[in-house]
Amino acid sequence: MKKRMKFGLVCFVAFGLVSCFSVVRGESALKVRAPERPVVQAAILLDTSGSMSGLIEQAKSELWKIINELSSAKKGGAAPLVQVALYEYGKSSLPAGEGYLRMILPLTTDLDKVSEELFALTTNGGDEYCGLVIQSAGQGLKWSASDKDYKVIFIAGNEPFTQGSTDYRKSCAAAISKGIIVNTIFCGNHQEGINTNWKDGADLADGRYFSIDHNSQPIQIDAPQDKEIARLGSQLNQTYLAYGTAGNEGAARQKIQDKNAQALAPMVAAERTVAKAGASYLNSSWDLVDAYREGKVKLEDLKESELPAEMKQMNESEKKAYLEKTEKERRRIQETINRLNDARKKYIAAQLKNQDKNTDSSFGAAVVKVVREQAAAKNFRFE
Repeated sequence: MKKRMKFGLVCFVAFGLVSCFSVVRGESALKVRAPERPVVQAAILLDTSGSMSGLIEQAKSELWKIINELSSAKKGGAAPLVQVALYEYGKSSLPAGEGYLRMILPLTTDLDKVSEELFALTTNGGDEYCGLVIQSAGQGLKWSASDKDYKVIFIAGNEPFTQGSTDYRKSCAAAISKGIIVNTIFCGNHQEGINTNWKDGADLADGRYFSIDHNSQPIQIDAPQDKEIARLGSQLNQTYLAYGTAGNEGAARQKIQDKNAQALAPMVAAERTVAKAGASYLNSSWDLVDAYREGKVKLEDLKESELPAEMKQMNESEKKAYLEKTEKERRRIQETINRLNDARKKYIAAQLKNQDKNTDSSFGAAVVKVVREQAAAKNFRFE
């Protein structure tokens, strides 16, 4: 009894947040409370009027670069929970009564779904009501109530910021009152964006104003590591175990978005694979490994029909062992991808120094440029 009491005291003193349970059959069960993850929330508001097809192409090709930048922030050593929302506005085929805008996705961690919806976007002419779409995002999304989290809106378009009956000044002021920064990206001449109040909108909500050439092609650099990252990406996919009613749909979406990225450029495919090796790529709604690790499913509650094919004939202990083995393999592959990406980033940085082109004139470049500065003000730290 004295030994057991002494052990309990040592656990309490040495581990702090570690809960030390009684010794059972000579073994101790220690449960560590997981640190609360900081939150990064980003709403992307895209003008999808007739002249904006170039902007959509940039958003598709630079999504994973943006995700990797958001994911690379850490606070207290913890990687953030990244949530992305997507709106379109200014398209004639959208309901006039709703201001020619649409919430495509609420704030979500389903990054494959974000990619899927970007690739589904089309453009046609319309009226672009910036004040209204900012108001819709500010009021219609479930933003974090904490002022410690990084909450941001990126709005991109090319018509005057003043269009529509909703005053952009009130929308931007309402956003920043909730701690939501508004960054504005004008697709066109820098001075024209200033003259049409895009800079004023950003200034009102502690944001930054950018102007970009939305019809330019983002710079793509093939790195020596891309081929090996692609090979490891194929291995990584084998560690995803589709389960339940959403399993097949989620696995199919993952494969399609892999192909979409590969069709754009090797650099885009590599950025996507790197994102899949990060802490923000979460698929607990359809992947059993993620769902089990996050405690969102109990193996004993799953019917045989809901299990992955390779697990249907296993008993409970075999299922658990198989999931743990698969997760360990996933971690190994992800760590290798991340090591390769460290070298890849250095190579790309060196190549960019030799470029004569403006490397900042794209949607993704504008987003990446400001994220570090604004997240750092919330005490996020970057590698």
